[in-house]
Amino acid sequence: MKILVSDSLSEEGLTILRESGFDVVVDTGLSEDQLVEKIKGVDALVIRSGTQVTARVIEAADQLKIIGRAGVGVDNVDTEAATKKGIIVSNTPDGNTLSAAEHTCAMMMAVARNIPQACASLKSEKWERNKFMGVEFNKKVLGVIGLGRIGAEVAKRFQSFNMTVLGYDPFVSEERAKSMGITLTTVEDICRNADFITVHTPLTKDTKNLINADMFNVMKPTARIVNCARGGIINEEDLVEAVNSGKIAGAAIDVFVEEPPFASGLIKSDKIIVTPHLGASTVEAQVNVAIDIAHEIISVLNGEGAKSAVNIPAVRPEVMEFISPYVKLAEVSGKIAATLIGTGYDKIELAYNGEISTKDVRTVTLAALKGALAVAVGSGVNYVNAPGLAKSRGVEVSEKKSETSGEYASVFTVTVAGGGKSVSVSGTAVGNDIKIIQIDKTRVDVYPSAHMIFADHVNKPNVIGPCCQILGENNINISGMQVGHVKVGESTIMVISVDSDVPEAVLSKLTTVDGVLSAKIVAI
Repeated sequence: MKILVSDSLSEEGLTILRESGFDVVVDTGLSEDQLVEKIKGVDALVIRSGTQVTARVIEAADQLKIIGRAGVGVDNVDTEAATKKGIIVSNTPDGNTLSAAEHTCAMMMAVARNIPQACASLKSEKWERNKFMGVEFNKKVLGVIGLGRIGAEVAKRFQSFNMTVLGYDPFVSEERAKSMGITLTTVEDICRNADFITVHTPLTKDTKNLINADMFNVMKPTARIVNCARGGIINEEDLVEAVNSGKIAGAAIDVFVEEPPFASGLIKSDKIIVTPHLGASTVEAQVNVAIDIAHEIISVLNGEGAKSAVNIPAVRPEVMEFISPYVKLAEVSGKIAATLIGTGYDKIELAYNGEISTKDVRTVTLAALKGALAVAVGSGVNYVNAPGLAKSRGVEVSEKKSETSGEYASVFTVTVAGGGKSVSVSGTAVGNDIKIIQIDKTRVDVYPSAHMIFADHVNKPNVIGPCCQILGENNINISGMQVGHVKVGESTIMVISVDSDVPEAVLSKLTTVDGVLSAKIVAI
């Protein structure tokens, strides 16, 4: 079998591929036209961030089985086109975890002791010991915002400095945090009390500008903040103002909204340490991703399956035809349930009733986990890493099956639970369409749309009208509405399908309507 490596790859990875008996061809810097020609007769394509694997390239592939990305991001691969053609797309999600965690630690130490500034001063032949007075970590408070793999590794390391660790992650349970020696709290509480703050969340609409002027205003003047996660989690302009005005003592930034950030004030402030996105830039990380992707390629070409695929695992065609709408239903239902429960869940239960209970539903289960966890970790979750992410966050996953399904031939239910509360979402497939038929104990009849508002409210007059008026005043078009049927005075749910995203300010305004208890948006 033939393997084409179209971006630079560490020799350790190439050696593994060659010693496994494959024909390995290294040909980098290919244009799309060149790759279209080279891809013919290729069984596996190994890339990094340089190669653009377009739909045209995938269409030209006549025996391609796997596209292996030595790294995390697969934005340069048309994953949808690959999935339609039955080509596995894999990445290496764990290869740079320690590298990113250690770079965070290095940045934290640098900002605590003014190391880059002191180095530059001495090299300019100045002896300014008093100017670069630092601070210790001992008995200080560290705030970790985002307790995924990297955040957890950072917390573990700084506990050895005798630091108290506060953590924020709305999708990590109290029990899980306690097992890591972390006290769960809010972002604002971290900003008020932490001496050092580090962020490790994905960049989503909920985390964009999570740390802004309001948060800087409550920080200690001695606080220092680090971002080695994603540009945009910290508002860059607000950070520059906070550091330059003395609201906080310093910052260390590795990631930026625009890269390279030559127009950013971040690189102009002497109190802000900056590095050019070096979180994964270690010899070991580059070797690790090369080795990981080499083993993944070998496994797939030897017929042993993929361990890190980011698209749907292979399913027999006749099974896929039946479960395909349920895969979509599961992901949507998981996202709805996780959004509605909000924070701190530690159990996800999946129930299959009726004909679907007799099928191979592994892909449906993965889709449900992907949907639920995406609310917490953003686009970084996929069909393969979802079980691992659930386990790492202390989330217990279970399934139950029954051939009894009531009025529908098949019903799928996802229940998300934790902290003494739970949310269940049930649905079914109607041909290739999907619909939600029940939320908790309330019967509904909702065909999911791209943007849906879920509002808990009391069933009484003068609730629906004011809600519609608020949306209309904010130029948000309503394309459909469904209200759960209960007695007057009882609480139920209202699902409003809209044609655009709904700003947080508008959602908050909906809750000012007498009778509306909560309002949340789900985008699918």
